Amino acid sequence: MAVTQAIFYLFATVLVVAALMVITARNPVHSVLFLVLSFVNGAGLFLLAGAEFLAFTLILVYVGAVMVLFLFVLMMLDINLQRMREGFLNYLPLGAVIAFVLVVEMGAMLAAGGSGAVVGGDGALGGTEAGNTTLLGRVLYDTYLLPFEVAALVLLVALVAAIALTLRHRPDVKKQDPGQQVRVRREDRVRLVDMPTEGAPYAPDTGATGSKGGEG
Repeated sequence: MAVTQAIFYLFATVLVVAALMVITARNPVHSVLFLVLSFVNGAGLFLLAGAEFLAFTLILVYVGAVMVLFLFVLMMLDINLQRMREGFLNYLPLGAVIAFVLVVEMGAMLAAGGSGAVVGGDGALGGTEAGNTTLLGRVLYDTYLLPFEVAALVLLVALVAAIALTLRHRPDVKKQDPGQQVRVRREDRVRLVDMPTEGAPYAPDTGATGSKGGEG
């Protein structure tokens, strides 16, 4: 138990420090890197709590996809850091209110002491023998199968709609037609032109010039 508590405090300390560095770092790229570090330590805390599915999801989805995408976008964009810092104090009251609400909510959850029902206990599907991922899969694909499929369909429609909205046919944009490239012939690309010879190019007589110079 002592080793587990030490690991917990280690991950929690690094998580809190990384979260503070996310909002205090001057460079946005450094903020994203600290956010990745906080996600990794959060995944470690989930593993200690027995929620391995949430830990793997946090690593694969947020660290492996979302944060890496943010990092590449920030590195490719030319961000004016001085302009971003100009309006920092204007958002300070709103940020203080949001932070106060979050602190009150977390204090209320800690005061409750976990009195709610524990998912995965003796009354859950499979009892205590099944793991967290197994129990979640059983509930998701058995009890909530229809809402899960509806949510997947809604996400698919949103994806197709986003692609359709951004796909614009512009006349000034060059595009490639693979079918036309396959059907192309040599006569369409190459034209042989027969031009008559215009004679040898002019070449100065250096020998004659040199002999005159010698005679002089």
